[in-house]
Amino acid sequence: MGAGDQEQVGTERQGNQLHFTVLGPVRAWRGDQQLTMGSPQQKALLAALLLPGGRTSTAEELIDAIWGEDPPDRAKAALRTYASRIRKALGSAAGILVSESGGYAVRTGPEATLDAETAHELAVRAEKAASAGDREAARALYGSALAQWAGEPLAHVPGPYAEHQRVRLGEWRLGLLELRLDLDLQVGGHAEAVSELTALTAAHPLRERLRELLMLALYRSGRQAEALAVYADTRKLLADELGVDPRTELSELQQRILEADDELAYQSAEDPSAPGTEATRPAQLPATVADFTGRATFVSELGDELAQTDGTVMAVSAVAGIGGVGKTTLAIHVAHAAADRFPDGQL
Repeated sequence: MGAGDQEQVGTERQGNQLHFTVLGPVRAWRGDQQLTMGSPQQKALLAALLLPGGRTSTAEELIDAIWGEDPPDRAKAALRTYASRIRKALGSAAGILVSESGGYAVRTGPEATLDAETAHELAVRAEKAASAGDREAARALYGSALAQWAGEPLAHVPGPYAEHQRVRLGEWRLGLLELRLDLDLQVGGHAEAVSELTALTAAHPLRERLRELLMLALYRSGRQAEALAVYADTRKLLADELGVDPRTELSELQQRILEADDELAYQSAEDPSAPGTEATRPAQLPATVADFTGRATFVSELGDELAQTDGTVMAVSAVAGIGGVGKTTLAIHVAHAAADRFPDGQL
């Protein structure tokens, strides 16, 4: 299945269908009309009934979910009141909130949807598409799953259950993001992924998988030095904060970047030997300075040396000088100026 063949799953509200959201503010909709779900405690009860997927929760479990160790004196009476108000707000669909065995459950069925269940279904389909080798479809499906989030899960909902679920759902979202970003790199979107990964690593500095993806995205974008700097920063941060070394995968990636491992380069899904396709050409020069001035003699000499190559022998030049005089900047500037003489790639 291609990315363009995917139907929307539960993202459009049709007719009088009920739609509940917990991946953001706790809300209920009938078609395009938002229903009034009442107080934060009432929303806490609704969330505690929606997320277990139809399982019946006892009154004691729900009281603990909403108030924790400090419930009000008439907590069970308050629980009955909240349930009654939720049924009233749901109107003709009040029957989905059932009372049984001294507890409550929400049975959504085919007439109601929940954003968390929609995200789960899309994620399962994405995993299957990835396993089948359809990376574009998997990437689009993960994107649709992530689109179900509308801010912080269970926003402004009180109680220990909501707090626990906020952490769980936030962790789930990060995991889906990592899977989608991995696919972004697999289909050649490394340059575009750098900014998103930079922001995510700043927000979640101890999450090593994000840093691993950032290193690979930078390397494939020709920014080897920056990729290595990410590793150095990660190693220092983990040592300072946790007293541990980076995980094995991160250390191995650093070593492969140092060795300019050919297998790290982006590999197109197309056969490079097929007609009309080209092999991937490395372009790994660091960025040059836009307003480079001076050093005209050195630029001329080094440029002339590179211009004399005949396609079989590589000229090698060395630039020497004390620290801070601009040796690296000069070399990079000359390399960019001569890049068109090396159409097969630049390392």
